[in-house]
Amino acid sequence: MTRHWRTEDDADGVRWLILDKADSRTNVLSQAVLWELAGLVEELVANPPAGVVIRSGKDSGFIAGADISEFRALAESGQAGELVSQGQRLLNRLERLPCPTVAAIHGFALGGGMELALACDYRIAVEGHKRNLGLPEVRLGIHPGLGGTVRSVRLLGAPAALKLMLTGKSLSAVEARRIGLLDRIVPDGQLDRAARELVAERPRKRRPRAHLRLLGLPFVRPWLGRRLRAQVRRRGRPEHYPAPFAIVDLWVRHGARGQSAYEAEARSMARLLQTSTSRHLVRVFFLRERLRGLGPKTSGIGHVHVVGAGVMGGDIAAWCALRGMRVTIHDRSTALVEPALERAEALFRRRLRAPGAADEARRRLVADVDGFAEADLVIEAIVERLDAKQDLYRELESRMRPDAVLATNTSSIDLKRLSEATTHRGRFLGLHFFNPVARLPLVEVVRSDSTNDEHMARAMAFVNGIGKLPLPCRSTPGFLVNRILAPYLAEALFAHHDGYALETIDRAAEDFGMPMGPVELADRVGLDVVLHAAESLGTASGEAASRLRSKVEAGELGAKSGAGFYRFRDNRPIKSKGAALPDRDLQDRLILPLLNAAVACHADGVVEDPDLVDAGVIFGTGFAPFRGGPLQYARLRGIEAIVRRMQSFAATLGPRFAPHPDWETLKPVRQDENAT
Repeated sequence: MTRHWRTEDDADGVRWLILDKADSRTNVLSQAVLWELAGLVEELVANPPAGVVIRSGKDSGFIAGADISEFRALAESGQAGELVSQGQRLLNRLERLPCPTVAAIHGFALGGGMELALACDYRIAVEGHKRNLGLPEVRLGIHPGLGGTVRSVRLLGAPAALKLMLTGKSLSAVEARRIGLLDRIVPDGQLDRAARELVAERPRKRRPRAHLRLLGLPFVRPWLGRRLRAQVRRRGRPEHYPAPFAIVDLWVRHGARGQSAYEAEARSMARLLQTSTSRHLVRVFFLRERLRGLGPKTSGIGHVHVVGAGVMGGDIAAWCALRGMRVTIHDRSTALVEPALERAEALFRRRLRAPGAADEARRRLVADVDGFAEADLVIEAIVERLDAKQDLYRELESRMRPDAVLATNTSSIDLKRLSEATTHRGRFLGLHFFNPVARLPLVEVVRSDSTNDEHMARAMAFVNGIGKLPLPCRSTPGFLVNRILAPYLAEALFAHHDGYALETIDRAAEDFGMPMGPVELADRVGLDVVLHAAESLGTASGEAASRLRSKVEAGELGAKSGAGFYRFRDNRPIKSKGAALPDRDLQDRLILPLLNAAVACHADGVVEDPDLVDAGVIFGTGFAPFRGGPLQYARLRGIEAIVRRMQSFAATLGPRFAPHPDWETLKPVRQDENAT
């Protein structure tokens, strides 16, 4: 008797293994699920049927991967290598069954779920363009561990398989069929029939073409391995993200051949599970899931109206249309809306691959000056001026529906002051998106003193519904992300004033693990936006700030104007190659003010708890995910050590480094803690 699997035998002698994990909306490969499968496979070995089909008993999809909640215990048990080896042996036995085996996939098949499918003779899936098939383990600081580093190469050839594992990006069923990951794709409703046909037909198993197999020769692999390592290094360093380098090393050393390749995969997997990178990336995974779980499931919002067709307003409107909303947008003139519609069209073409999907999204986005009168949600995204915003609210509220939500995308103005111009203050709140909207997943959902719970909940559900991560915040200057970023960016200017080259400053932050340095970040955000935020938060002072102000006055606004602190060519900053390497003092000068601001936000209750501070900074700024977030990093580094370091800087560089008094209330963390 099994708890998670059920079996059915059909009239053709085919055994159906149906996974329906108990007490879970999603199938995952927990240890209990695998051990039950092991028993079922033993029965198949003893009495082989005409064929075996593995499918899901859940509407949500096939298998989402391993049970990530078991990772910490697995790493700490000291038995990770043996448990991984046991999983490999199970899939090896499945692979060697004397009868044809088929993985019948609807919806997602990710990580361990895809590895299980790879152990079958054939893979079929429901036709679709949603990207939900792949091997994303690298995003958790590990790699496939159930034989996936071997079987994927044998099936696809090294280039496609390594790309799949190294990027962690998912494919649609159509894309997966194109590269050979799937044998067939079928319309919805025909999956079971197609699985039976494959069992009956037993077509030849797919193999990569001869020239791809030649890449696996021992004298070719080292050459290709060097190129792959260089590409991987451009995205992250081995000391920060060891998993991609481990994937390349496994292939170079073993070529996805023989038992030694499986054994090396198990050892490597066990080693990666115990790294701080993996622990922190698993923590980030659960932080993401926590944000996704905030708020109700439905918002009742189907029509969004955006006022302001600049970069932010236009891109917010485009994203909402991309995600299925009916969207209207207006600005002072039609000419101001046209560029936003053009950018939206480019986004739709880039993101929507299903036939007709881009055209449908285009039809959902309409320029309409009166659209706000019928909208469920009105988002204001005009110039950052209190008087202009308040005048707009007075105009909008006279014709808005009484049950509609009114939101501002302000990045710095206090919502209490803005709400003074509204008559229905309970429905007024902030929806602060980040630039670029299509790439950054966070949206700060900002509550003013008068925002009521119902509209706050609707806004949270709306953000979830458009595929973003909602972070509930209290309205304080800069909210969470900008308040934390401001002293980081300001210190970059102070450091430049003290003689550090711009490139050296950026290199110091990148060495820490930031996706880009603070100088380039300021240029990307826009120096006018940075200056406004700095003035609002009181960090725009001294010679450093005066240079920022002079850049803005000269029209050098950063990437959008072609020049800021850097000059840009093809949207890339032109950086000097000969800048000096950074020292440890510079790295701490940049990072410690950011940590200090994070402590201040925690102390002031801008968000609910320290984990949400970390989530906001990771998903809103790209703060080095492998460090687990600013407060997690600070607790692991040592609170007393950080306070002493800041006091030392305060003595030499000034009071801006004075430690916040609430450092002492931040609880330390054990080195092996993986708070989720």
